[in-house]
Amino acid sequence: IALGNGQGSREAEEIVRAVVEQQPDIKFTVVDEAGASVYSASAVASSELPSLDVSLRGAVSLGRRVQDPLAELVKIAPRHLGAGLYQHDLDAKRLERALDRVVESAVNTVGVDLNSGSPALLRHVAGLRPAVADNIVEFRQTNGVFRRREELLKVSGVGPAAFQQAAGFLRVYGGDEELDATAIHPESYR
Repeated sequence: IALGNGQGSREAEEIVRAVVEQQPDIKFTVVDEAGASVYSASAVASSELPSLDVSLRGAVSLGRRVQDPLAELVKIAPRHLGAGLYQHDLDAKRLERALDRVVESAVNTVGVDLNSGSPALLRHVAGLRPAVADNIVEFRQTNGVFRRREELLKVSGVGPAAFQQAAGFLRVYGGDEELDATAIHPESYR
């Protein structure tokens, strides 16, 4: 069970804890709700979960935060996550640029699974523009999973320069080339 830490969470946690004590096979965790309401009312949430009510979209987002926090949190502008008590005292554009650099650094450090990354996550990979991130997902839906990083060159908008910049940050797990699941860049395969 993923329990949000917002209003009423302490009371809800008491109830969940009582149930968990009776059912030891059930586990729960408390999840930070920062930005969840912004996501649930966003165009991204509407496109991902069109049949769900806004409150249910928020619940799905909290569950996803437990499964893959980075993939879920990149869907929310960093300014909505609460950068600190004094964030409103800073120049908004400067703060936005700095936070975007931190997000891009985190995404590129962790890497992105080419076969499951959302457009929201892929757009933070160095060398990939938002339109190219959309094209990657569309290509994947049309052609199936990527078996090798080099197949990325078949995606509209990915030329040799973009591929060279992005390839080391993308992963292909269970593909034809074992090194594609690592941070080793294809130009270093020998």
